Amino acid sequence: MNPDVAYGSNTLPAGIRSRFIDGINGLTLHVLEAGHETAGRPCLLLLHGFPELAYSWRKIMLPLAAAGYHVVAPDQRGYGRTTGWDPRYDGDLASFKPLNIVRDALGLVHALGLTRVAAVVGHDFGSPIAAWCALVRPDVFPALVMMSAPFGGPPALPETRRAAALTPSIHDDLAALEPPRKHYQWYYATRDANDDMWRCPQGVPAFLRAYYHHKSADWSANKPFKLAGWTAGELAKMPTYYIMPHDRGMAATVAAEMPTTADVAANRWLSDADLAVYADEYCRNGFQGGLQWYRWSTTGSQSDLELFAGRTIDVPALFIAGTSDWGTYQRPGAIDAMVTRVCTRFAGTHMVDGAGHWVQQEQPDAVVGHLLRFLSEPS
Repeated sequence: MNPDVAYGSNTLPAGIRSRFIDGINGLTLHVLEAGHETAGRPCLLLLHGFPELAYSWRKIMLPLAAAGYHVVAPDQRGYGRTTGWDPRYDGDLASFKPLNIVRDALGLVHALGLTRVAAVVGHDFGSPIAAWCALVRPDVFPALVMMSAPFGGPPALPETRRAAALTPSIHDDLAALEPPRKHYQWYYATRDANDDMWRCPQGVPAFLRAYYHHKSADWSANKPFKLAGWTAGELAKMPTYYIMPHDRGMAATVAAEMPTTADVAANRWLSDADLAVYADEYCRNGFQGGLQWYRWSTTGSQSDLELFAGRTIDVPALFIAGTSDWGTYQRPGAIDAMVTRVCTRFAGTHMVDGAGHWVQQEQPDAVVGHLLRFLSEPS
């Protein structure tokens, strides 16, 4: 596989083009675009999460372009055909800090010849990055849509966190449960996580099929609800893809929920050809690029983010998630903080039936409808 050519050439819908843009904050960004044929259109910037690609937006790009937008989705730092990032576990972790990924987005906007976009839209880990874009540069990102991961605001200054630091470690408490458990984000920060998924016995395609299935509405046990607090007992109510068995990696964890042949045949949102696009990219790159985001969020210094302590997002903001998505509630209190305190011009929450974590892939028509109504509202 040649990293200098577009992926998904056999599966990209006609009307979506793939290209590379050099010189973006040290990266050569691979981007997908729709609605690019007509100059001067308002731009929508779509930021994916883990383990995803720009390809994750394929189902909503053409409908948004048909509504008059220039739709741009990059492979983010650490992913896909984008190059220039450090793939080593012990490499340049600071390059994956949130504000540097915001810098990637800002550089892309300017490389497109623009001074602002119509909106920035993020899914999963792309959701807090989109939120940081709107918080730090509202002049460039004047509207915000978050999907599947609510943004609870900038971290507090250390002085106001001191009391919380005196409480017992959530990790010790999770390990003390019966059976013992661990939090997936801190597992993702470990040295072994990449090889566990990249070199797993079942192979990357089967691992991804199980992972995507387990977090989707197709897995019938996904029935999320608000948790009472950040305690081991409450967190352990979530499925094992979030609060994992203590003695297993993610590949073994999701293997227990591998869909049957009949389940795969009935899947209407992720074909084998679609899955092959993801599998090819992760077979080639491994997972470390995406895992570095988690390493920074769990172990990196938050001092640059603390500069924004107490700052609000003051552009129009929307939240979209699937009714079967535990991502909405995995950080207790985050969605309430987002709605009541963080976003001063919050335009609403839309929970989409028939969707789990991959809402824009599982129910693209509903997502497009919510996006277009939001974007048509007066700012």
